Amino acid sequence: MKFKSFADLINQVKGKSNRVVVPGANNKEALQAIKMADENGLISHGILIGPLAAVKETVAKVGLDESKFEFIDCEDVPTMCKLAVDQILAGKGDFLIKGLVDTKYYMKAILNKEAHLVPEGALLSHFVLFSTPKYKKPFAVTDSAVVIAPTLEQKVKIIQNAVNTMHKLGLEHPKVACVCPVEKVNEKIPSTVEAAALAQLNAEGKITGCTVEGPYDLYISLSAEKAAEKGITGKTVAGDADILMLPDLDAANPLYKALTFFGDQMEAAAVLVGPKIPVILPSRADDPKVKLNAIALCSYLKDQK
Repeated sequence: MKFKSFADLINQVKGKSNRVVVPGANNKEALQAIKMADENGLISHGILIGPLAAVKETVAKVGLDESKFEFIDCEDVPTMCKLAVDQILAGKGDFLIKGLVDTKYYMKAILNKEAHLVPEGALLSHFVLFSTPKYKKPFAVTDSAVVIAPTLEQKVKIIQNAVNTMHKLGLEHPKVACVCPVEKVNEKIPSTVEAAALAQLNAEGKITGCTVEGPYDLYISLSAEKAAEKGITGKTVAGDADILMLPDLDAANPLYKALTFFGDQMEAAAVLVGPKIPVILPSRADDPKVKLNAIALCSYLKDQK
């Protein structure tokens, strides 16, 4: 990977001309993140969409430089999201930042076939990049926000989305751990059966550009010592995972939020992967620093092919 921390990433993208578009811009955390991004030289211009009085009140509260932004007055959440995508399509913005809007409306606007933001046959998925001194390198968790109960076919696409993103970040051959409650295949635990199937598909060349192993529990995925204690040795991914593939939303979303909420010195950036443009997709309650990191990550990704 071409950066070792989010501070390193922010330094690498300073001075880039990023134009952000925010539906539901009456969101304090989103605007605090934009202010932090502006202070770090990551923002040149922005479009803020939402109830005008509430948006301007929030801008004033966080101390954002109003002169750098255009305002679009809108009260209806689905319309806000459509208008945000329209700004991207009109060439007025580089990427989207989710404000005070429901994910379903945000996603619907991005998925609209008339927008042509999603390649034919693609599946959109959530990608959260984490960095902590407690682990030797940044790692990703997927999918913690979009696909509720992915099929095996969808899991292949989710892994490929995450792997392709890691390639853009400079990691040539990511290591993917399929995380399950246990490390042995158990017919009564469907996630273990599908994890083994995903590893086999990778071995057959049907999931490319990475190594996929599993089922592994979280300890095995991230700790070589714990893996050895459980008898997992001589494996490529065990104790050295770059990507944690969780079995479904019920597992991935609580893990994402637990890591960001309880993680000591844990940093994160949450984005949507699969569309033709970078899209920031945090939880509305995420700390502004998570959103700042996502702005930096999108700034980096928008220049990668």
